[in-house]
Amino acid sequence: MPDFLLPDLGEGLTEAAIVDWRVKVGDTVEVDQVVVEVETAKAAVEVPVPFAGVVSALHGEPGQLLPVGAPLLSVGGFAEPGVTTSSGSGNVLIGYGTAPTTRRKRSRRPVSTTAPAPTRPKQAPGVISPFVRKLAADNGIDLAKVTATGADGIIRRADVEAAMKKPVSNGKRIPLTGVRKAVADKLTTSRREIPEATVWVDVDATELVAARAALNAKPDRPVSLLGLIARFVVAGLRRYPELNSRVEGDEIVLLDKIHLGFAAQTDRGLVVPVVRDAGELSTRDLSAAIGERARTARDGKLAPADLTGGTFTVNNYGVFGVDGSAAIINHPEAAILGIGRIIDRPWVVDGALVVRKVCELTLAFDHRVCDGGTAGGFLRFVADCVESPVTALGDL
Repeated sequence: MPDFLLPDLGEGLTEAAIVDWRVKVGDTVEVDQVVVEVETAKAAVEVPVPFAGVVSALHGEPGQLLPVGAPLLSVGGFAEPGVTTSSGSGNVLIGYGTAPTTRRKRSRRPVSTTAPAPTRPKQAPGVISPFVRKLAADNGIDLAKVTATGADGIIRRADVEAAMKKPVSNGKRIPLTGVRKAVADKLTTSRREIPEATVWVDVDATELVAARAALNAKPDRPVSLLGLIARFVVAGLRRYPELNSRVEGDEIVLLDKIHLGFAAQTDRGLVVPVVRDAGELSTRDLSAAIGERARTARDGKLAPADLTGGTFTVNNYGVFGVDGSAAIINHPEAAILGIGRIIDRPWVVDGALVVRKVCELTLAFDHRVCDGGTAGGFLRFVADCVESPVTALGDL
């Protein structure tokens, strides 16, 4: 009759108290069935039995303290690997072993060549530790497919962890190469190195839409909404140069030129074309440059030099029908302005509720180069320009 011993529950714990028995004498138990709840100095643990049979004895009462290796219960019937009838522990957590286990030999009845062989209880993988079982379950590991390296075929924690590292054979794999890999590397570097913060504001873009319509009365040189906002961004960077900078070592470098990048979605992935010397361009020229770079990007004909050297980025994710986004700063730049969709919404004007065209602007910035006052000042300046574009253009 095999005994199931209290397992080593890890972290140097040497004893546990019985909280509640989940079975009684005479019950039939199955492999991996929880039979008792015990409590250690760390937590309450449900302990599964690693073999099947009929419970013949319970070794302890609720509240009783048992040392690791003491018998918990006895089970009659077939015993799985790792169960011992000796006085040694035999029950091992994550591969920290005691002396090899011993088993009693059982006689075998000769099997008739004419009669069917007696049914043998299904063996479960040789796992004694409940923590190893939980690790496998939490990570979708089939213990029956895990190669055991412990004594007597015991599956250790290291065996489960090795199975977790094996590549998944199902599903579609997409190589992370080319443009996608370059973007992934840059965004990963940004998240790792830049302590970014985000501020945002809803703006009334009704006058911005009207100003664009007026400027486009001459269709030979149209101005886009992104081109207008980009012009306001350039003006804002002149007032708040901390956001047109980068961190190099222990220094903040304020940049003389404004090279404006803008996010563009293409068939090859997300790219950020750069309009150089954007601060020297008129509103129409800046808008035209953005349009030309966007078309070249979609055609896949941008040169590497057209995708590097930016000092600030704008991201018009409103074209995807979304209102806001916590954009990732285009490393090594110091900030990125996000532009949400322009949509009709209720808005209070002079104490009256009216329908206006509202847009959300979001600024993510490197908190090393400035504090919230500077970031908020820049965002408010751009927002004021969007709400009163004619006045803003007159002063630029």
